[in-house]
Amino acid sequence: MNRKLHRLLNPSAGLYFAVLIVFCVAAALLEQYLLFWIMLGVSAVLLVCYILFLISRRRQLQAFLQENTDLMSGVQGPEAPFPLVVLRLADGQVVHANDAFVKLTGFRSVFADHTITDIFPEFSTEWLLSGKTEYPYDVPIDHHRYRVYGTVIRSGDAQSSPLAVLYLSELTELYQIRDEYIRSRPVVCIILVDNYDELTVNMTEAATSTLNAHLNNCIMKWAQDYHGLLRRLEKNRFLLVIEKRDLKHAVAQKFSLLEAVHEITAPSGLEASVSIGLGVDGETFEEGYDFAALSIEMALSRGGDQAVVKDRMNFHFYGGRAKEADRRGKVRSRVTANTLSELIAQSSQVFVMGHKNADMDSVGAAMGIACLCRKKEKPVHIVLDLEENSAGRLIDEIIKVPEYKNVFISGQEALLRCDNRSTLVVVDTNRPDQVECKPLLEAIPKICIVDHHLRAADYINPVALNFHEPYASSAAEMATELLEYGVEPRDVLPIEAKALMAGLILDSKSFNIRTGERTFEAAAYLRKMGADTVEVKKLLQNNYDDTITKHKIIGAARMHKHGIAIAPLNGSTSRILAAQAADELLNITGIRASFVLFPDNDRVIISARSIGDANVQIILEELGGGGNSSTAGAQIPNTSVKEVLDKLVAAIDHYYESKENKV
Repeated sequence: MNRKLHRLLNPSAGLYFAVLIVFCVAAALLEQYLLFWIMLGVSAVLLVCYILFLISRRRQLQAFLQENTDLMSGVQGPEAPFPLVVLRLADGQVVHANDAFVKLTGFRSVFADHTITDIFPEFSTEWLLSGKTEYPYDVPIDHHRYRVYGTVIRSGDAQSSPLAVLYLSELTELYQIRDEYIRSRPVVCIILVDNYDELTVNMTEAATSTLNAHLNNCIMKWAQDYHGLLRRLEKNRFLLVIEKRDLKHAVAQKFSLLEAVHEITAPSGLEASVSIGLGVDGETFEEGYDFAALSIEMALSRGGDQAVVKDRMNFHFYGGRAKEADRRGKVRSRVTANTLSELIAQSSQVFVMGHKNADMDSVGAAMGIACLCRKKEKPVHIVLDLEENSAGRLIDEIIKVPEYKNVFISGQEALLRCDNRSTLVVVDTNRPDQVECKPLLEAIPKICIVDHHLRAADYINPVALNFHEPYASSAAEMATELLEYGVEPRDVLPIEAKALMAGLILDSKSFNIRTGERTFEAAAYLRKMGADTVEVKKLLQNNYDDTITKHKIIGAARMHKHGIAIAPLNGSTSRILAAQAADELLNITGIRASFVLFPDNDRVIISARSIGDANVQIILEELGGGGNSSTAGAQIPNTSVKEVLDKLVAAIDHYYESKENKV
């Protein structure tokens, strides 16, 4: 059987019959009629024998395939009942096709010099070479859809090419049912009026009723386009159930309700805004509603006025480009302080962890949590890399204080010390990939979050307590509010007040960015607790060489359109200087946002700042970064500054194109 297949597939008798016919014609022309009739008779006998040989060879080929592939098992007779084709893997040349395949495709010449791509132009056989038995794509033929299955047959002859046996199974009706099932899957949508309380404050009952009527009409008009079921659940919450086929239309329209509802205003001039949370691909209505609830929570944590779609794998964001408005209340801070104090009291020990390369805001917030733990007389450890951080001067002062002796530990040491009754408090980040020690998240079941950055799609979950305020200037401001309600003034150490003040001033850019009345209240409290702003100013000073380096970074900046300054560096620098240079660029007239990017080993780091309507967090989300509207960053591994620069420019252009289309 070694060379049998090779012989079966390579008969070529046409040339011989052509030569015989030439000799017959020559004999007739030379009037050698006896020789002519003899040769003609021999040719006829040979032709009959060749035809019989072809029939026998075809039967042998079918028998060979029958013996060598389980795809033909159970089939009686010389022909398979499904379209079948045999081809060489080396070049894709068709060597055999049954009648069903010929009838389906119109391919008639069985052994002509044709390849499978002549029949199916985009077909590939790489899936067979990788060991798969099913073609990953459907094959359309005359408005019908087929699935292709196949196997590889090797003859044992090293010189002969392996064969592929393919057969087609028509699944048109099944695919139509499947597609209709997917298109008709329910999408649960929760619509929430973000600022309903602010809209109705000090309004009469009649005015409130009128406002409700306008909101109802606006939302109902938008929902009518999607042929769904709309119901009002609460005064500011609606439930909409639509089919998945209509979701594409909503996405294409960029959830026009987000803009339409802005036309509704309160007597004070405040525009209404809504958040839309959608749950897609839930196995049940209950799961779809849970996805929608998670989407609404995500939208609110990112500032509202946006649509968030949650499927089984990820979140997708639409809108959210409006300037954030501070809607915080002190009630939540008071409740959170009490709840966190109770969790600390129930723990055997507490670990506090910020983001990698901790800055003063992260360290200050961690010290605020440590103060709460000291009040409850619970051991506390701050997980920090003492070698790689951006708050070296502050840490040098902290470790000299007796209360903070041996408080700072490494992530590995924390893993050895933790137990099942430990509590982990994560400050100044909500992303698992950015924490100081990611394995510690998996080792400790009880996790609390204190953060002011906009929530990313890969946020830490689940958590026992989530104190997330995207409107706060800093994590230090949030920790300060917890101290106001959780401890007595005498419990706060001067070094803790100083660290919190340093973090607050750092992230608010000396009270210039994302600063509200709560920020100044926190600063006043810290000043009362002993924070010296002059000493904090000294912590934020740069030496002469760093100042020169910072101005070189500023000099490398180039203006992009829309008032965007981009400073790509070929050499490495410190993150602190990059952030300071980005801040300094905003002091130049005409610059609304700044980006500094530089290489750091095998990755590129971006530091972004904004002082206008440019939301740098949304821009850097396309590059895997995060932060908030005015301060953001990103780390892109395994790439070059040039490649990242191209992606950044594309992300900026896409951001402004979306804004223009939205308008």
